[in-house]
Amino acid sequence: MPELPELELLRRDLEREVVDKKVKAVEVPGTGFVKVPTKKAFISALTGAKITSAGRRATLLTLGVDDEHLLVISLGPKARLVKRQLKDPADPGTGVVITFTQGGQLRLADPKKGSSVELIASEELDATHPELSSVGLDAVDEPISWTSFGEQLLRRDGRLKSVLMDPTFLIGIGPMYSDEILFHAGLRYDRATTSLSAQEIRRLYRATVETVHEAVKYGGTTLGEDGWVSLSGQPGEYGQYLTVYRRDGEMSPRARGPIVKSRFGSGYTYYCEQTQV
Repeated sequence: MPELPELELLRRDLEREVVDKKVKAVEVPGTGFVKVPTKKAFISALTGAKITSAGRRATLLTLGVDDEHLLVISLGPKARLVKRQLKDPADPGTGVVITFTQGGQLRLADPKKGSSVELIASEELDATHPELSSVGLDAVDEPISWTSFGEQLLRRDGRLKSVLMDPTFLIGIGPMYSDEILFHAGLRYDRATTSLSAQEIRRLYRATVETVHEAVKYGGTTLGEDGWVSLSGQPGEYGQYLTVYRRDGEMSPRARGPIVKSRFGSGYTYYCEQTQV
């Protein structure tokens, strides 16, 4: 799924572009997207309703519906949530289309079908998604002190990259931003949390907060033609500021040596051998 900066940008776009819009019609051309209720009930409940709020709980995007229900959107790795005009051609893998009385359409497109939508009573969000009770720190939504960050970090015994991507520690940090954070902190991906000094924890804390906020500032990261785009379909500009992620073989920004690519779990990690210790 998109990482924290991209999800927060979508939330802000939805708040600006969709709130106070009335739903004229709903289409669900894709299969497997609507989890709750049935497709027929989903279409019936949304048609004629008003979008009253836009929010984010951890990595879930939410739209208030008539102040009584929530449209909960979980985006898959290659999903796109975009606002289009009725005349615009269909997006590949379109699964859900919400047409407003004014202001075009909201479309969820995901050729790989890793996304889902649910329409639930507002008060049922926590019960429907019990994982929300154990989510970690949100580097965008709440101020984080370095002491709180350090305390939470030292409660976990593992390699730094794995810990950064643990949603019970940090919300919405995946392979890309974890690599960038570790580079800016000057720490290797396989360092044990218990081996960090107070100074290294401070560096990691600062790198986490600054990397996430810089990514939001520059509109998120778009990699490849099928990469993430904003609600208006615009690619993010933070990709030009990436220092190590998918830059293996290039010269490190801080050393006279190349960025290295190493196997990590089911994927890869990217880092500078000379400056990350």
